[in-house]
Amino acid sequence: MKKTLGIVFMMALVLLIAGTVFAGGQQEGGQAAGEPTEEKGSLTVGAKNFTEQYVVGNLMSLLLQEAGYEVDEKFGVSSSIARQGLTTGQTDLYADYTGTAWTVYLEHNEQINDPVELYNKVKTEDMEKNNIVWLDRFPLNNTYALAIRQEDVSKIGDSISDLGNYISKNPNDLVVGVDPEFYERPDGYFGMAKTYGFETPKKKVKTMDIGLTYDAVKNGDVDVAMVFSTDGKLKEYNLKVLEDDKQFFPVYNLCVTVRKDVLDENPEIREILKPLATLLDDKTMQSLNYRVDAEGLPAEVVATEFLKSEGLID
Repeated sequence: MKKTLGIVFMMALVLLIAGTVFAGGQQEGGQAAGEPTEEKGSLTVGAKNFTEQYVVGNLMSLLLQEAGYEVDEKFGVSSSIARQGLTTGQTDLYADYTGTAWTVYLEHNEQINDPVELYNKVKTEDMEKNNIVWLDRFPLNNTYALAIRQEDVSKIGDSISDLGNYISKNPNDLVVGVDPEFYERPDGYFGMAKTYGFETPKKKVKTMDIGLTYDAVKNGDVDVAMVFSTDGKLKEYNLKVLEDDKQFFPVYNLCVTVRKDVLDENPEIREILKPLATLLDDKTMQSLNYRVDAEGLPAEVVATEFLKSEGLID
């Protein structure tokens, strides 16, 4: 009996010592040596349905993954769906434009041409009304614009006022190509035409998917194309962007937008994505867009190579 008790005592002692050694191995950093670092959690990043948004969405996603987040991507939707996804919690963050927020989401008619003033007003109002935080303002201004073929400048002119004068005299001569959103929105084609004092017959305004306006104007299917000022295809197709001489179009600075509850739980998001607000100006963004639109590279590849060149990811 005594021998049996002695064996039991020795086994208990061995187990106690082994447990102490195991626990000691986990004291450093709360985990045993060789275990992987715990992920920070998951975030859903959104993006709209045009080249620049795909590039920026990938830039955001890659930076967050580099910092340890698992990222779910919901790319390729319209402005209204992207915004709805953010406000309803289907996405956690995505990049949006100050001009879009001011006129479409916050429904203001007042024109603000100062980019800092516009950013501050959007940032304040969207936070107060919707608990949406606007992070740092990017220097790029991807405003709407109208473009024509270079050979048509001598006929039409080089400004939107010139275009308006030409259409007023020749209402059935030109065909305009725009995307459905620009056709409908208050700061879109017909709002612009009203500001410039001319009318275009609706049968002369064709709607088409974003990006197709470039091919349409190049091929002669339309004479005037809705474009974005940082599009890479402007360079590829050598188009003339008409001067917005009455400053109709608002400033469209890009910013990361994120729900307040998401940022409160993950405050490091601000610093992780901060470099984008320094690096992405008009020239840089147009160059990145060009690599996708003209060179045919996937947006993820372009984003990855750019971040590596800046030393932001391995």
